[in-house]
Amino acid sequence: MATVEHCLYCFETLVAYFERRKPLDLEEIQESYEEYSKELEAAALSDKTESLEKRIPALRRVADSNDSGSSASSPASGSSMSLSTETAATSTDSLPDSEPPITESPLFVTWNTVDPDSDDTSLRGCIGTFEAQELDDGLSSYAITSAIHDTRFNPMSQRELPSLEVAVTLLTNFEDCDDEMDWEIGTHGIRISFTDRGRRFGATYLPDVAAEQGWTKEETLVSLMRKANWGGRRDKWQSVNLNVVRYQGKKKSIRYPEYKRWRDWVDRKSEEEV
Repeated sequence: MATVEHCLYCFETLVAYFERRKPLDLEEIQESYEEYSKELEAAALSDKTESLEKRIPALRRVADSNDSGSSASSPASGSSMSLSTETAATSTDSLPDSEPPITESPLFVTWNTVDPDSDDTSLRGCIGTFEAQELDDGLSSYAITSAIHDTRFNPMSQRELPSLEVAVTLLTNFEDCDDEMDWEIGTHGIRISFTDRGRRFGATYLPDVAAEQGWTKEETLVSLMRKANWGGRRDKWQSVNLNVVRYQGKKKSIRYPEYKRWRDWVDRKSEEEV
């Protein structure tokens, strides 16, 4: 499935494009994010331990008060409270092995703008491919293509960066549909292709689109035909012979502030190593 690292890589590629510098590659980002995450986890654990240690004296007073007011003849009826700050180690021997990392996949990169007041998102660019791509090359290429070359929008500018959200969707489980309704909203993306009056059409919606828009299957199909620039009458859509392929998508998204925190950490680490 798509990961935070994939999303960081898209932001890193776009920011580097604007700053006219070489971006970190995907492997470098994966390695640095692993270290970054461990530091965050260690800091969070330290804060939690410190908070617990501050609470222990008060908890002991409560426990002592309960003990003094309870009946000595019926200890089994009382509740037991442990004040130890030690936590038993968790064994990972029985946990299943993690899935091997995906190195290539069909993919889409989606850019959204985030409204600072309502927190709502609006599409700013979305382009991808159904051909399997090496993720290092594919994500960097489509991060720029969807930001700069989506013809539905003006090219993105550097000043928009703080308002952006990026979503990476890796596509899986492609299946031919038995008919145009043989797919599920919220589960499947669909890719349609058809010929009308000697002209060929095609378009796709990712798995989350129909659910986010609140569309029925029919509304989704008609909208998708319009997206493909079909100009026929709406009430005649069923007269068109649609070929429909359904697929699923493993999506992950992050917003610019998350990227900026990680990037600032990377810069500090680089300065420390000099």
